[in-house]
Amino acid sequence: MKVKGLRWWVVTLIAIATIINYIDRTSLSVLWPEIAKELYPGHSADETKSIYALISIIFVFSYAFGQAIFGKIFDWVGTRMGFVLSIGVWSIATALHAFAKGVLSFGIFRAILGVSEAGNWPGATKGNAEWFPIKERAFAQGIFNSGAAIGGIISIPLIAYLTIYFSWKSIFILIGLTGLLWLIPWWIVVKAEPKKHPWITDEERSYILTGQKSNDSTEEIDPSNEYNPDTKQLLGHKQSWGVILASAAIDPIWWLFVFWIPIYLNEVYGMDVKSIGLYGWVPYVGAMLGAYFGGLLAQNRLKAGWNVNRTRKMVITLGCLIMLPALLGMANPGGPTMAVIIMAVILFGFQTAIGNVQTLPSDLYSGKTVGTLAGFSGMAAKLTAAGLTYLVPWLTSGGNYTPAFIIGAALAILTLASVWILIPIVEVIKRKQ
Repeated sequence: MKVKGLRWWVVTLIAIATIINYIDRTSLSVLWPEIAKELYPGHSADETKSIYALISIIFVFSYAFGQAIFGKIFDWVGTRMGFVLSIGVWSIATALHAFAKGVLSFGIFRAILGVSEAGNWPGATKGNAEWFPIKERAFAQGIFNSGAAIGGIISIPLIAYLTIYFSWKSIFILIGLTGLLWLIPWWIVVKAEPKKHPWITDEERSYILTGQKSNDSTEEIDPSNEYNPDTKQLLGHKQSWGVILASAAIDPIWWLFVFWIPIYLNEVYGMDVKSIGLYGWVPYVGAMLGAYFGGLLAQNRLKAGWNVNRTRKMVITLGCLIMLPALLGMANPGGPTMAVIIMAVILFGFQTAIGNVQTLPSDLYSGKTVGTLAGFSGMAAKLTAAGLTYLVPWLTSGGNYTPAFIIGAALAILTLASVWILIPIVEVIKRKQ
């Protein structure tokens, strides 16, 4: 049996996994007002916010640790088995949230969830490098990045709706089962890499492999001559640090909204879970559109003859410049409708940039090094996200979120500096002679 466009089936499954990933992680923030009422009666808003921040920090630190672990795991066992391990464990961890009784148990289950969910991103980056030619990678990255946005769009109203019929404990079990069901089509469809997959057509195999060339070169990459540096050599290149630092600067902007949109709407505008369901999904629409826009724009410019260096830097810069004024505008957004619209603009800019930031490992390296660098950059990103999450309860004491948004604007500037200064030219790094 031959399947036309098999690479698009693969990236669609990864996008669906990303949707499930975000439903799982977003559920705690949406359900937190209900959980706090049951587990922490009599606590003030600032007190329950600090408890939520502590649990979230445990998740992010675990997620950072998991990025480095799963970057190596995907390089060792391959994309197929790597995703099985990642989503299988995180789905079970999500269901276990139903049995949480306080900070300790929530912390344990969030730690397991964080480590295992982290595999989604180095796995997606590695899958992108395996299944797509260079000119399609940004668009493919945009497709599964849009899964994060779609997960946000779906999860907030879905979970708010489910609270009408189910307890918060039952909801965790239901969404955990969803991830386990995803394993069935993944195991069936993704049998091997493009070189060996029995279902791929000869035309598509040739299209993928011949498109995985050195940037701006007509010479195909010879696998025997690929530069696959060890960890010490990898970190000896300033370009690697450009990827790591850019990821560390930009990623906390996303987590600022993923963790705090429901809490922000509850604290600033007094919304309950059902009201949050009406408003909280809007920012993720901007994120979804930005993911597609950033990917398509990069693909369009590459097809128009731009080189990879010019394309990546232009799209990343555009995304950051979209975020800057919108983040500053959140200092005084007015009513909740305008607030979520401005958030949508911020997440549009973020997703425009992040897809191209995440393709940098596969632009600079090939083979096993891609997953490793993606894992290191992901770990750095989550450590800085944890730092900002730790600061948010203090920065936003009394319901004033302006300091947090100003920090977000500064991080957008740091992202640009990391890319432009540390990666002079986005091109394949070759072994020093």
